[in-house]
Formats: sequence, structure tokens, C-alpha cells
Amino acid sequence: MSTVPSRARRVSPARAVDEFVLATALLFLAVTAVRWLRDPGSVLCVADLDVAITVIGAFSGIVLTVLILTPPGRRSGGHMNPAVTVSLWLMGAFPGRGVLPYVLAQLAGSAAGTGLARLVWGRPVALPSVDYAAIGPAPAWQPSAVFLAEAGGMAAIVLVVGFLMAHTRFSHLLPYAIGLSVALVITLLGTRSGGSVNPARQLGPAVLAGRTEDLWIYLVAPVLGAALGAWLDRLLGRLRRRLPAGATRVAASADPSGEGGVPAFAVNGYAALRAPGRATAPTPPISVQDRHSSDRKG
Repeated sequence: MSTVPSRARRVSPARAVDEFVLATALLFLAVTAVRWLRDPGSVLCVADLDVAITVIGAFSGIVLTVLILTPPGRRSGGHMNPAVTVSLWLMGAFPGRGVLPYVLAQLAGSAAGTGLARLVWGRPVALPSVDYAAIGPAPAWQPSAVFLAEAGGMAAIVLVVGFLMAHTRFSHLLPYAIGLSVALVITLLGTRSGGSVNPARQLGPAVLAGRTEDLWIYLVAPVLGAALGAWLDRLLGRLRRRLPAGATRVAASADPSGEGGVPAFAVNGYAALRAPGRATAPTPPISVQDRHSSDRKG
């Protein structure tokens, strides 16, 4: 039985629209970055793949942080990733009734953003060196290794953000922490497994590029990794219960109904709530202790 206020657990359809807009922007910018950095005819082309991936990773991290802090990101929580939405639901920080609308909006935004990039930049997006920014593993990597890497990368992100969310004094760092985490995953795994860790990042590019042979891995592995991360976070939460009061989890809902709290910080699906007009640290509607006590009751 959750202790999150009922009004904070309603998800307005408008928040799913925000997720669609955010996912569209994310994919458009992702394809744009690859178009300019990997097209041999581009003045910004980076021939060295490792260097290009590092630049793309840094750019992606910055884009995520900025999108999270935009008005749509603050309103919806700025998930932009079905795996994030699922992890928040499993951690009791996002209402189950909002999962499907968010996921559908994110996947639709993936297709829309990729298509928009093709429309804006034209034929270079379809070049083999760009290929709609579709992600693929290194030739030497077996599907099982790719699956484990993508799942592990997502689990690590969930654990990092979960730890920071459990300590409200760090909440102001969350947008930057998630951007840095994603940038590191892309940099470390980009030339290996692909470094997607986001089904919405791969769906649109893979479908439009016709590269669907490994698509199931990039759709399933991040979600399972998110579930693993949520489970480990719950396990760590049992240890947090023994800590002094003050280590609390901030709810991920930005009160989508427009009532009560407003989002102070949103981190790829996480939002700290504060009462309107207050300049103090966010007050969480659910604590680690409360959440795990709820789990035991039902």
C-alpha cells in the first residue's frame, strides 16, 4: 500500500504528450549529432570512431540534462526512456496506470524524431556511415554479451540515481548525474554493445534503417536491467532503514494533475516535489522506510 498522496499518483494525458515531445527532441538531436559527426562530407566529420563516440556521449549527456530541466521535462519528470518509467514504477515512485501511456509516447517520439531528422537533413541521414543513427554492436560481440552489457548499463544508472534520490541533500545534482551517467555509458559501451540503454533511442532509427535483426536486444535488455536495478535499490533500501532519519526518497511524480507540489528537479523520470512558493529543499511524500513498510503490508 503506497503512502504517496492519491492526487500525486494520477497521470494527466498531457504529461504523456510532454514525453512524446521530449523523446522527439532527443531522437532528432541524436540523429543530428551522428549526421554531422559521421557523414564524410560534413565539415564536422570525426573520422576516428572512438573519438566520435566520446563526443556523441558528451553531447547526449548535455542534451538529456537540458531536456530534463525544460518545462516539459519538469512537468512529466523527463523520462524519455521506457526502462526508466518501468524502474520508477517498480520502485513505487510512479503510478502503474501511467506506465503504458508514457512508454507509447516515448516510442512514438522515437519514430517521430528520427523521421524529422531525415526530413530536415535529407539524404545524408540515410548514408551507411550515418544510417539514421541506428545502434549496433561490434562484430566480435555476441548477442548474449550485448544483452548483458545493455542490461548492466541500465541497472547501473538506476542504482546511481536511486542512491542520490535517497539523500535529499544531493537532489540538486540529479539532472547532472543522469547526464553524466548516460555520457559515460555511451563512451564506454558505444563501440562495444552500442551503449543505447534506452529502447526509445533505438526503435525509430533501427526501423527506419531496416536494421531490426538485433532490435529485440535493445528493446528488452534495458527494461530487464531497469528491473534489476530497482530490485537492487530495494535491497539497499533495507540497509538505509538502519540509517538515521533524513535519508529519504523523493517521489518521481511531478504531480501531473497540476495540484499540490510542483517539480523542483527532474532527473530522467525522477522529480523532487516542493510546496508552491517554498525555496527550501524538496519534501518527499514517501520515504525509504515508508516505502518498504508498505511493501511488507501489501
